[in-house]
Amino acid sequence: MSRASLDKDPREVAAMFDGVAAGYDRANSVMTFGFDRRWRITTARVLEARRGETVLDLAAGTGVSTKEYSRGGAYCVAADFSLEMLRNGRQRGVPMVAADALRLPFADESFDAATISFGIRNFVDTKAALTEIARVVKPGGRLVICEVSTPTFPPIRFLYRKVILRAMTWLGRRASSNPDAYGYLAESMLTWPDQRALGEIIASAGWTKVEWLNLTFGVVAIHRARKPAADSSVNSDA
Repeated sequence: MSRASLDKDPREVAAMFDGVAAGYDRANSVMTFGFDRRWRITTARVLEARRGETVLDLAAGTGVSTKEYSRGGAYCVAADFSLEMLRNGRQRGVPMVAADALRLPFADESFDAATISFGIRNFVDTKAALTEIARVVKPGGRLVICEVSTPTFPPIRFLYRKVILRAMTWLGRRASSNPDAYGYLAESMLTWPDQRALGEIIASAGWTKVEWLNLTFGVVAIHRARKPAADSSVNSDA
């Protein structure tokens, strides 16, 4: 597996997730000490998916987040490039599509909202993926990203990087069907941009009204943004 700090080979990343698919949800719950459920619930509240809306849940894995987001009646589609992840989530009864984040198999302006939970850091090109997501979201539509981040309080940040992350990785290895993959996942957490840096990447991809909410001291952050409305451009007579 390529090191997380280097360019990610999509085939290697997909193969890695294929290898952990069988026990992925259980391993996530174990390595996050059960906080994954709380983070999903908060993400669903920020997303505010309503009946009659269509929502793209990208990098959805086995669809556990997709199921959560559809509880309010929205039509939520789980998309992932790992076929084994999707196969392991078939029992959830949500629509599932194999998809590459850089070449989404959807028409322009197909969705009212798009969301990614703990998957964007595995994309080979973050900005290009965010631009492609904007293509399939309607003008005025929403983007919600839940991802690992950087604790804002220095003592907590030190504890997280030197103790908690190591414990999480050890627990993930013990609970996973492919223990070696968790070395990559742990490194990807350490090399991922902080809250402001990710916000700047989102804005550079054309999204507006970018803001974020820290969860669990900033170990995780939810970023929210909007695709500019169709009439938001201002014409100049100059």
